[in-house]
Amino acid sequence: MTSRWTAADIPSQAGRTVVVTGANSGLGLVTARELARAGAQVVLAVRDVSRGEQAAATIDGQVSVRRLDLADLESVRSFAAGWSGDLDVLVNNAGIMMVPAGVTVDGFELQFGTNHLGHFALTNLLLPHVTDRVVTLSSNLHRNGSIDLDDPNWQRRPYSATGAYAQSKLANLLFTLELQRRLTAAGSRVRALGAHPGYAATNLQGRSGSRLMDGGMKLGNLVFAQSDERGALPTLAAATRDLPGGSYLGPDRFREMRGHPTLVGRTPSASDPELARLLWEESARLTGIDYPAPASA
Repeated sequence: MTSRWTAADIPSQAGRTVVVTGANSGLGLVTARELARAGAQVVLAVRDVSRGEQAAATIDGQVSVRRLDLADLESVRSFAAGWSGDLDVLVNNAGIMMVPAGVTVDGFELQFGTNHLGHFALTNLLLPHVTDRVVTLSSNLHRNGSIDLDDPNWQRRPYSATGAYAQSKLANLLFTLELQRRLTAAGSRVRALGAHPGYAATNLQGRSGSRLMDGGMKLGNLVFAQSDERGALPTLAAATRDLPGGSYLGPDRFREMRGHPTLVGRTPSASDPELARLLWEESARLTGIDYPAPASA
């Protein structure tokens, strides 16, 4: 893959169906818009249907809106139960970032529960329909994360908004690693890929509850951040390029502000197969949802 790849290079997606979580704004909206422009039938999976419909109205192409709240396993189950037919690509894009301490409907720490467990449950429930690939967004901040399998929901340690976010993003990559291992073992043609956008100005930042931190992030967005359009390129490449399962895409390290998608190396913590396996088992225990037979096994 060259560093000059852009959304204009997306091959025709005609006849393909894609679900993008969190597609009513930011990176998700750009991802949905570009895939629809290329001919895909795109489903915007969003918590707020009204906002989702407003976003859909800005997209040219075949788009629809369905409700999905990743912080509520009942909503995740309902979304998956309402799905019929093939699903070519699932893009696990939605997320929250460095928010004050809180819990999901099911009692999970808010960032771990939304960013990781919600997508873990959604992917496994939809996997019997998936025919091509699952793309899950991570972040370079996963490098600062660690997985505490004895306390993933921050019940016995002082809460850190930054630490919880980094843990959830590391969990996203470990999930992709173990998902690909399971797909390969099952003889499935479905692929699991990861992506990170680099530093992009989105509506994720500025919700920490700390004036100092929020002010710093807003200033960084103005001075350093790239646009949503550039930030979405690694996701779009992961969703449409012919890449091997397990690939991880992001901006070249020395072109972070340019958003050119390249294959990037995993950190040791994100490459640990035993940790990935143990996290999967704990996620399955917490959600009550585990690996099914993929569509193309």
